[in-house]
Amino acid sequence: MSRTTQAGGYRDRLLAGAVACLQEKGYARTTARDLVAASGTNLASIGYHFGGKDALLNEAIAGCFEAWTRRVEESVFNPAPGTLREMLERAMVALVDVFEELRPQLVVCVEGYPAALREGVLRDRLAEVYAQARRAGVEMIERACAELGAEPPVRPEVLVSVLIAVSDGLLLQWLLDPASTPDARQVVDALAALSMFTA
Repeated sequence: MSRTTQAGGYRDRLLAGAVACLQEKGYARTTARDLVAASGTNLASIGYHFGGKDALLNEAIAGCFEAWTRRVEESVFNPAPGTLREMLERAMVALVDVFEELRPQLVVCVEGYPAALREGVLRDRLAEVYAQARRAGVEMIERACAELGAEPPVRPEVLVSVLIAVSDGLLLQWLLDPASTPDARQVVDALAALSMFTA
C-alpha cells in the first residue's frame, strides 16, 4: 500500500487514490474497484463520502485546480508585493514554470476537459472551479493594487480571465512540446510587448 493510502481518513485517501487513478488510467477507464485498490478503502466508502464513483473523480479533478489556485496566491504575496510587474511575474512563475513539477496533477486537470463535455455535473463543477479561480485572482489584483496605491490597468475580471487562458493554453502546448513553450519571464515580456500595438 502506498504512503498516500496509509495516512488520513477515508475521504482523503479516496481523493488521493482518485488522483492516482486519473493519472494512470484516465477518467473513462477508472473503475470503482480501481479507486478502492488505489486508496486502500472499500466500495461502500465511495458512496458514503461522495455518492458515487463519478462524483469522487469530479471532486479529485476540481481539487487539483483548486490547489493550483492556492499555490498562485501564496506565490504572489510571498515575499512582499514589490511592483505590479514583479507580482505578475511571480503569478506567471506559479502558473507556468511549475509545469514539470506539477505534471501529474496538471494531467488530471487536462483529463477533466473532455470528460466535462459529456458529464454535465463535472462541467458545472469545473465551471465553479474556474469561477473561484477568477474571484481569487480578482481579490489578488485588488489587494496588490491597494497595497501599492495603484489602479488596475484594466478590469480585474478581464485580466484574470486572460491570464487563465494564457496559462491553460501554455499548459496544453507544454504537454505536447515542452522545449518550445516559453517560460514565465518570456510570457510577461510578451504581454508587455503587446501594449505596443495599442499605444
